[in-house]
Amino acid sequence: MRILALLPLLAACAAPAATPTVHAFRLLPGQDLLAGIEEAAQRHAIDAGWVAAAVGSLTDCALRFADRPQASHTTGRFEIVSLCGTVSRHGSHLHLAVSDAEGRTIGGHLVPGCRVYTTAEIVLCVAPDHVFTRAHDGTTPWAELQIRRRQAMAADGHPGSAP
Repeated sequence: MRILALLPLLAACAAPAATPTVHAFRLLPGQDLLAGIEEAAQRHAIDAGWVAAAVGSLTDCALRFADRPQASHTTGRFEIVSLCGTVSRHGSHLHLAVSDAEGRTIGGHLVPGCRVYTTAEIVLCVAPDHVFTRAHDGTTPWAELQIRRRQAMAADGHPGSAP
């Protein structure tokens, strides 16, 4: 039964895709990392994107670790060593890994509260013929990624409504 729930997702990924577009930007000292990415998704009307590259540093780090309801907040100097995930104006899902001055590395779900220290250079790629949304689909207790092709969405003009 679970495999049947994945069929629309697999079908959406299997079709040939249009050429991705790229949006690159820099966040400045004091800006919130998540808010900056979400603002770019809104400004560029990104419906289906992903983080292609990210480097920079933080003074404050806020992460939600696996299976924990609350975020962990730490202050110091951190290097962004990895940022990955899906980006959409309809809902994003991002994971961040940072290292401290000793090289110790931690990672988890990116949440508000990660403040840029010197810079955050972000490159987002966008699949122009897809739409990413998030919905409770019964596979988990959380709103999970839903992937639709634009042609399927155009039937009624509502993202994510087509089978």
